[in-house]
Amino acid sequence: MWQDFVFMAGSSLSVLFLAPTIRDASARVPLATSLPSMIVGGVYSMTFLTLGMTFSALGAAATCTMWSMIAALRSPESPLAGGIHQSDLLRGLQLFGADVRRWVDDLRGGDDRLQEFVVDPQSHDGFLPADD
Repeated sequence: MWQDFVFMAGSSLSVLFLAPTIRDASARVPLATSLPSMIVGGVYSMTFLTLGMTFSALGAAATCTMWSMIAALRSPESPLAGGIHQSDLLRGLQLFGADVRRWVDDLRGGDDRLQEFVVDPQSHDGFLPADD
């Protein structure tokens, strides 16, 4: 099927056009650009594979891999690119985990957000955060 080779050629060109970004140590590509492109490449690869278009799937997988490398090596936010320090990344993951645990606990306990507030007659708006 000739279409398989056309899609593979397009993906191969994308890989060639992205290669200078990998080689340029000063290049900075935001995660907001590289992650969606990586996801699209992965989805295309799986889609082409399910259609029996093996060469197109390989080309899209190569594009996905290039965007993954750009995300890891050339993002200002990446610890590998000297952006976020590893300790900051770990702290951010810990905070995210704590937020997820609190959210899950609230869902399980049926906690009503209004219970976090009490009426204060001396306040102009009538509400103050409750003491935990």
